[in-house]
Amino acid sequence: MLKLALLVLLLGVSDLVAQFEKEPGRQPRFPELKASNLEGKQFLLPRDLEGDRNLVLVAFKREQQKEIDTWLKEMKRFEEIDPKLEYYELPTISRLNAFSRWFIDSGMRHGIPDKSARARTITLYIEKDPFEKSLQIPTEDKIYPMLVNRKGDVLWRSEGPFDESKAESLRQALLRQRSGPGSAEPR
Repeated sequence: MLKLALLVLLLGVSDLVAQFEKEPGRQPRFPELKASNLEGKQFLLPRDLEGDRNLVLVAFKREQQKEIDTWLKEMKRFEEIDPKLEYYELPTISRLNAFSRWFIDSGMRHGIPDKSARARTITLYIEKDPFEKSLQIPTEDKIYPMLVNRKGDVLWRSEGPFDESKAESLRQALLRQRSGPGSAEPR
């Protein structure tokens, strides 16, 4: 009888854990990560992001660069709305050895002639499952633009290439964040 009670209890706990992990009310969070940009600057993310608000463009596949570029070419309009906005490309790759990371970063560095673009590109070499779970990313087949603060709060998010409805949604989020209580956070 005791074994049956323990089994029921364990099954009940695992069901609760599964429910908690899938709970729709849970807010996505940008997890703490160590990374460096293509200029070699080290970051502890999200704390070291330079804006009060930061648009991070998370991508998983090389061919997603085209979708990232649709966002990059529109950044000036959002910087005009919010001067405390910064933006970053976050190519996200499974953890690799030092030589492989150097090889990939070198290739990207040579492919990006603009120094400011290299400074805004922070390659994440990470265990992707916990990262995706924390940010509630369901698939690597899409890119994920997200507005985050230095505490890791996801203030806005979307998926896929830029379009005007996403632009309006982001614009509204930026205006809310700029005027909301506690919008200026200490570094």
